[in-house]
Amino acid sequence: MAYNSTHEYLNIVDTLSDDYNIPNNITDSLLGYLKFIYRSELEDRYSAPMLWIGMYIALASLVCILAMMAELVHGFRSRMLWFPSKYFTISSASLTVISVAMKLPVDLTGSMPGYVDQMAKLGSMAFMCTMMANLLLSLGPMDSNELLSNLAAVSVQVITLVVNVCIQMQTGAVSISTHKEDPRIIQLTSPTHISTHPNPVLPFIYVILLVFLLIVYICSSLAILKSKQMMESKYKHGHEVASVDIQPSPGEILTVEKLENHVRNHWMMVESGSCLHFITACFHPTSASGVICLLVTILHTYTMSGTIKAMLAKDYDSDYGWSMLVILIVQSIGVLIGTIVPLSRCFATLEFKTSFLIHFKVFKVERYWTDKFSDWKLQKGVPLLSTFVISKMLVIYICIQLQKGVVVLCKMIALIPLVFGICVFRCLKAVFSSMGEHAVNLERSPYILHFENGMWVDERTMEGFSKSVNPLIQKGAKDQPNHLIKLIREKSTFGFHGVAVFDQTDDYNIPSLPLQVRFHDCWRLPVVTLATIAVSLPEIQKVEVDLLLKGVKEGLLYVTLVEKNLNFIKDHIILQQAAETLWREISITNKWLGNELQKPAFQRSTAGEIVKWFRDNAKHYLEEESWNEDTKHMLICVNSMYRITETILLTYGTNIDDDKELFDRLSSMIADIIAACLTNLPQIIIMKCRYMSARKERQASVKDAAQFLGETTEIIRLLQDHDIPNMNPSDMPFLDKWRAYFMNSR
Repeated sequence: MAYNSTHEYLNIVDTLSDDYNIPNNITDSLLGYLKFIYRSELEDRYSAPMLWIGMYIALASLVCILAMMAELVHGFRSRMLWFPSKYFTISSASLTVISVAMKLPVDLTGSMPGYVDQMAKLGSMAFMCTMMANLLLSLGPMDSNELLSNLAAVSVQVITLVVNVCIQMQTGAVSISTHKEDPRIIQLTSPTHISTHPNPVLPFIYVILLVFLLIVYICSSLAILKSKQMMESKYKHGHEVASVDIQPSPGEILTVEKLENHVRNHWMMVESGSCLHFITACFHPTSASGVICLLVTILHTYTMSGTIKAMLAKDYDSDYGWSMLVILIVQSIGVLIGTIVPLSRCFATLEFKTSFLIHFKVFKVERYWTDKFSDWKLQKGVPLLSTFVISKMLVIYICIQLQKGVVVLCKMIALIPLVFGICVFRCLKAVFSSMGEHAVNLERSPYILHFENGMWVDERTMEGFSKSVNPLIQKGAKDQPNHLIKLIREKSTFGFHGVAVFDQTDDYNIPSLPLQVRFHDCWRLPVVTLATIAVSLPEIQKVEVDLLLKGVKEGLLYVTLVEKNLNFIKDHIILQQAAETLWREISITNKWLGNELQKPAFQRSTAGEIVKWFRDNAKHYLEEESWNEDTKHMLICVNSMYRITETILLTYGTNIDDDKELFDRLSSMIADIIAACLTNLPQIIIMKCRYMSARKERQASVKDAAQFLGETTEIIRLLQDHDIPNMNPSDMPFLDKWRAYFMNSR
């Protein structure tokens, strides 16, 4: 390891001593500085990687900027100009990236002698202010535990930054005032000969703003916790109101229009209340954070205007080298971009906040800001009038007063964009009103969840809530089951005749295996059994067989959904499992209980002989096998085959020669059974919109309902053209209830 500067200095001292006969005392004095030169050179070697660390800081800052830009794009695309937090949120990952981006202001030991170095530190503080304002909305959807942990993490990060900056202001590492330095030192150490550094008051301003934003976080978190309780109660009431008009009546199937209104109403409740993005955006502290962002941008832009000369002169003398210039430019861009979202939130929720100005509510603090403190005050567990209780009451009282003071201050700050926005938007509204405003279904306004009486949502926001569900419905429409739709449209009968006739063995008093469960309690089993026979007919073109199988495959997906959600009874599960096993064998191996469905012997057989073959083999299994755990699924399948084939033979006789005619009759029965089962699809959609206590599950379920509605819209419209039995809606998920209805109607 070589120390070039140290060796050069030693050579100079030796030269002075040998060639110029400098006295020994002067030589010893010069050698005394050797230690400092050695240490300086050692520090230079250790700080060599700092250049790349600076680029790492710039890269972390760029990641934050891209996340904020993604929020902008998402907000504009979804027409939610309050920009719900989706990409730039508070999490362990984002806080780690932010901590890397904030390395400069928390660095206590790094020397920042250059003007660009100082501006980079100040720029990082300004960037942190804008990021905090952007992240504020992400507190809304968090549950209590998540909110507490993330708030603690943000508090630690901000407090650490503030404390470190305060220490650096005392040591002079931030905004050093150089006017007392010797002019010769300034001339020799500053390449741009700038005699002043950035305004020393600026760090104090940023520190105050960061602390205030942290207080805003804490105050908003307390209001969010209470607002969730209020929204939960209002969502439950809204769900009850929305469910009144969606109850099905005997003999009818709910229309697509009613189902769409039901889904749209629940989606509006989820978006306006359950996710709490919009509610947090409507808080006055959120508007105050937008004003703070604007102030930070103005201050940073003003200070940056005097930095161009220093940047051109490369006045960056810290260990980070030229990477300081990159950091300063990237984070300055971040300050400008990061201001857009908080300011937009001020104006996007403008009309929602207008009422507090109209009713002079500037100095009124709503209950939800302090109710959480009141809840804590009422908690019991300690003897009354104890020292602890008195201290607790005093602390809570002080916190309530501080909370009220912060809220009032935020309301006063929020007046700035509010007054400006009202003036501008009123003028624009007067200009464009004659051009025709968009019409909004005001009947949906009861489904916008207001967390405070007297505050209301403007028509544009209401329309945004209503239209935001459209992409979900359209996405579902792209995945509609076209083969199933074709099967129902072309093969299903007007009155679901196939449900009544596919098994008539009871009418002929034909005995069957005494199963532990009733055979007619499963929709899938007869569908799969009928498809098995249809696939075995040799004279049918492969295209027709493939289309039938594709329609059955798509239909079974929805039939399974009905059975698992509306017909999920313990006694029925064994039948459903047997049907699932049988379909897997048929669709994958093209076999029925190990027998080839298109074996060569069938090529020389008539349709009647093929049906008789299935009947005889099924009867053989029933006579030979005994009911046990290993054979139960097989016996259920052969019992289904025996009853259906016996019905076909008794109905049409053994001399069935026309494969095409039998294939069409089987296809018609399959289509009728599937269609009858799918009359329960509206109930599935309603069930997906049912009340759920877990907020995230509720939002996911309503989203699933919207997509499912898009998928099944055409099927529901087709079924509306059928003659729906005058049955109790609660009986329609059960096949045996359908068959009993048809038997009683004869």
